[in-house]
Amino acid sequence: MKKILLVDDEILIREIIRDSIDWEKEGFIYSGDASDGEVALPIIERVQPDILITDILMPFMNGLELSSIMSKQFPDMKIIIISGHAEFEYARSAMQIGVQEYCLKPISPAELLKVLHKVSAEIDKEREIKMQLQLLKAKEHESSTISQDKLLNDLCSGFMTTSEAMHHSASIQLNIIAHYYVVAVLDLREAEANKHEEMNAKHDNERLLLDKCNLLKENHKQLMFQRSRSESVWIIKGDTLENLKLELQLFQDLQKAISEEAHSLPISIGIGSVQDRLQKVHISFLDAMEDVHWRRLSRQNRNVLSEMNTATLDPTLFLDRGAFMDFLKIGSHNKLGSFVADYAAALVDINWHTSSIGFYILNDVTIEAFRSNKDMYRHLTEPEKSLQQFQQMIGNIRTWEETCSYLIHLIEQFWTWRSRIYDKYSDMIAKVKEYIQLNFEKDNFSLQDSAEYVNLSPNYLSRVFSQETSQTFIEYLTQVRIRKAMDLLKSTSAKSYEVAFLVGYNDPHYFSNLFKRLTGMTPKEFRKNGTADETLNILKGDTLHEDD
Repeated sequence: MKKILLVDDEILIREIIRDSIDWEKEGFIYSGDASDGEVALPIIERVQPDILITDILMPFMNGLELSSIMSKQFPDMKIIIISGHAEFEYARSAMQIGVQEYCLKPISPAELLKVLHKVSAEIDKEREIKMQLQLLKAKEHESSTISQDKLLNDLCSGFMTTSEAMHHSASIQLNIIAHYYVVAVLDLREAEANKHEEMNAKHDNERLLLDKCNLLKENHKQLMFQRSRSESVWIIKGDTLENLKLELQLFQDLQKAISEEAHSLPISIGIGSVQDRLQKVHISFLDAMEDVHWRRLSRQNRNVLSEMNTATLDPTLFLDRGAFMDFLKIGSHNKLGSFVADYAAALVDINWHTSSIGFYILNDVTIEAFRSNKDMYRHLTEPEKSLQQFQQMIGNIRTWEETCSYLIHLIEQFWTWRSRIYDKYSDMIAKVKEYIQLNFEKDNFSLQDSAEYVNLSPNYLSRVFSQETSQTFIEYLTQVRIRKAMDLLKSTSAKSYEVAFLVGYNDPHYFSNLFKRLTGMTPKEFRKNGTADETLNILKGDTLHEDD
């Protein structure tokens, strides 16, 4: 419904227009009339009509003056002039002001309605276009501007590319660029924690830790977001590993304190892996969430243990999880039996038929083994299913000897998983070396080619290759090329520059310099005086760098 206001100094015309049209039926609201422009001004301010109908020649303030004022004050208002004057100058002035229609008197109600419906349709069209533009602007603004919480959450969830993260962070003036990243997650079940605090106000250490967690959330908000009511997530960044370590220290200290002193508090802090790319923040987040999960299981188990009647046993005698983890990581088979016997000595007097404390102690060690050695079991499709299988074994233990057998089996299982990982690396390294042997003669052969061959990133392959072979990829490639060059120099009559091309060097001068630096002889001297055995010894003791 469009609001109509009529301005004309002839009362008869106002009455005819007002009374001869069924305004509501036609989709309009007749909002009043005035005898001249000056009288109309306050009415227009109050009513703010959609369409203004006005005469031109009126006392005090004529229609053109009124229209000029209204077009500036209410630019969306449509103006229709009805006048008995057909002079061109009037019409031209009206058009310059922005009048929508110029009609000559006398005008019948039917003709006026036709003009009103035309103007009403134009209003509807303009409003629709305006609404669409507003929606487009809102959508554009939403796509170009993103809240910090959503940005960080999407980054951790893996829903955002590096370029998208850079674009959105710039739009909200958030600096997310660094050389290294690590994610920390605080899982604080606030309702339970508050309830616990009320019931156990005497536990000063736990209350202090709870306060520290709340302060952490309040005071460290840069690159932090609330993932849920209980989970707070930080993306910690540093330009150097040392800086990152300093930034992470507060979280690590709090994590250690919670593990040692707050077994019954519903708090867990998980810390992810260090990553050197923004795109890999997602991996660090998954590691942190996994760390939270295992720490929660451990806390729940130890909470049950602390609530049990342990008057005859001191749990601290056999809860040295650190010693168990150390042996699991670096222990040997020939010391396995003696270590387990000593480690489990504190459990000798447990009556497995009447007390369940032993089950919780073994469960605590088992959960810690899974948490601390996640890299060993991560290749398993269902690690929690493996944990459940071990927990079922614990439930069947009835003697100290069975306890020792269980611990031995637990350690051996993790050693088996570890050997599978090493075998996996061994097979991968063997494939890379074989690929190098088949392609070393290509002058553009690179680490990138080998990484694509085994479906790994160049950085990861470079790191693993160095760890497993004690030499870098380029060192190994250079060694293969130089050894092949020595063989060609001794077994063929190919010239030095031909040998260079045959082993992957398109610059003979560079090849000769590299060959002399690594063997102590030029290619010509080696062909004349050198032996492969002597030079191989030199190669084994030298560090090979093509780019040095």
